Amino acid sequence: MSATTTPRTTVTEREARQVAEAARQQDWHKPSFAKELFLGRFRLDLIHPHPLPDPESERRGEEFLTRLRAFCETEVDSARIEREARIPDEVVAGLKELGALGMKIDPKYGGLGLTQLYYNKALALAGSASPALGALLSAHQSIGVPQPLKMFGTQEQKDAFLPRCARTDISAFLLTEPDVGSDPARLATTAVPEGDDYVLDGVKLWTTNGVVADLLVVMARVPKSEGHPGGITAFVVEAASEGITVENRNAFMGLRGIENGVTRFHRVRVPAANRIGPEGAGLKIALTTLNTGRLSLPAMCAGSGKWCLRIARQWAAEREQWGKPVALHEAVGSKISFIAATVFALEAVVDLSSQMADEDRHDIRIEAALAKLYGSEMSWLIADELVQIRGGRGYETAESLRARGERGVPAEQMLRDLRINRIFEGSTEIMHLLIAREAVDAHLSVAGDLIDPDKTLSDKARAGANAGVFYARWLPKLVAGPGQLPTSYAEFKHGVDLSGHLRYVERHARKLARSTFYAMSRWQGRMETKQGFLGRIVDIGAELFAMSAACVRAERMRGEGRHGREAYQLADAFCHQARVRVEELFGRLWSNTDELDRKVVRGVLGGAYEWLEEGVVDPSGDGPWIADATPGPSTRENARRPFGS
Repeated sequence: MSATTTPRTTVTEREARQVAEAARQQDWHKPSFAKELFLGRFRLDLIHPHPLPDPESERRGEEFLTRLRAFCETEVDSARIEREARIPDEVVAGLKELGALGMKIDPKYGGLGLTQLYYNKALALAGSASPALGALLSAHQSIGVPQPLKMFGTQEQKDAFLPRCARTDISAFLLTEPDVGSDPARLATTAVPEGDDYVLDGVKLWTTNGVVADLLVVMARVPKSEGHPGGITAFVVEAASEGITVENRNAFMGLRGIENGVTRFHRVRVPAANRIGPEGAGLKIALTTLNTGRLSLPAMCAGSGKWCLRIARQWAAEREQWGKPVALHEAVGSKISFIAATVFALEAVVDLSSQMADEDRHDIRIEAALAKLYGSEMSWLIADELVQIRGGRGYETAESLRARGERGVPAEQMLRDLRINRIFEGSTEIMHLLIAREAVDAHLSVAGDLIDPDKTLSDKARAGANAGVFYARWLPKLVAGPGQLPTSYAEFKHGVDLSGHLRYVERHARKLARSTFYAMSRWQGRMETKQGFLGRIVDIGAELFAMSAACVRAERMRGEGRHGREAYQLADAFCHQARVRVEELFGRLWSNTDELDRKVVRGVLGGAYEWLEEGVVDPSGDGPWIADATPGPSTRENARRPFGS
């Protein structure tokens, strides 16, 4: 097997962690429900009563949703997008006419100025018509040019680029490289200062919207020099600039209509005026942008879940086995119950997090990350269960179903389309580590120096004293709480009793905090290597957050007279299901195969089990595992194809 010839940027694990740590937002200026939850403090007052949109933003949002729905129902042919692996130019032109490119952009720049709540509802709607459509709009607005400029751009940059993004131009975000994924410390693309410009060289991979984009946000490393502090820096780049070549339009298992490619930069000149923020702030800008940008993905996951529920309900009532609808057989009925209850919770998590983002009274970085993690994992399970409920028809393509005279239900496509959500915008494994880092931030703030090998003895002594004070106050509060009082949260008892679930959340938030403290005491500096443990801690927190959101949403709906009884039933079912998962996760904190797995992995990598691979052929052939990304001029034809060109 050939090896890649790409020169690799080598950094140690410690150096990579230092880069990531420097980029994260380190201060907490606003309260965070999820942060408190991981610390064992169930602050229901931060989310209940459920925050509400103001009437004017609700009116504008609903009016746009009505127009978008009409467009999606009449102008979007999902089967054609899947068949041709492209979104037709006329569909994109229609979206521009609707103003869908500027949903989150302020009206003074030509946008619609929708709230995060209604932006996410619009993405869920568009994504249900075609997941590729949702991906196009989300990549353009959630992580493309509009969001970082909104938060970090100069007034001149906003005036120059936001009107274009609102009505005419598609944008893309370029961070990943062929040999650089979630370890940006090894970023190889460079931006070398030359006069009033920067000169970009490098290759970017998996550039969603990159094939059709007019504007790019590019992350590149500025070398340190006199007058230039250097570091990873963000730039707005014109996609038609000389020296930019889209070398390949990538094809995937799902989302076949997305315009995702490989983009090469060779001596691309970018004006210094197009730099977003100071040199070295690129990663911080990217991560801060993602704090709310991540909510777009779980919004589309919730929308997909709604569609799965609709198909499951209709099919399971129509299909009969052994004299009755399959829905009435327990083996199938339990799947439908899981889908319905989980869809209710997914929407509760997204709506609550979105409204909290709109109010801007809370720090929602953990909530948004949990929503992304939970939405991507649970929607995949929902789609998998739908395929199982549909049986052979679930595995058959929609085109094949239509060809033989049946309704063209794209269940297998939904499964393929949703699978990427567990990987991009932070894989499940990376999200576990990211959330875990934030969840233990309070501990590291007071005791981190104790386990830092670079700290002096006096630093460690001072940290020990601070930690003693913190834990003397904190630990006793984890012993007892409202969750042990049968009268707590009585306002959540209306026919169906949800108060017991909230008491469960309160008790298990304290148990979660105690477990985290015990693990830190046991493993200390090795805690960061216990990724299996940290992942389970985060998954427990995600379940507790979802339970809280589901109960608060049910009470809100009851108070508004909107399907209150049914909402309570769904919240009750979801919480019971979630409690089963929580109990299993707690059990696996201390009873697992993590150590045994590590031994097996060492054996696999060392070749001890190569004999197990005998008896098969490998159809993948030869070639490098990672494509050559050596800087230089492109030797390929430019595959860039702006919409309407």
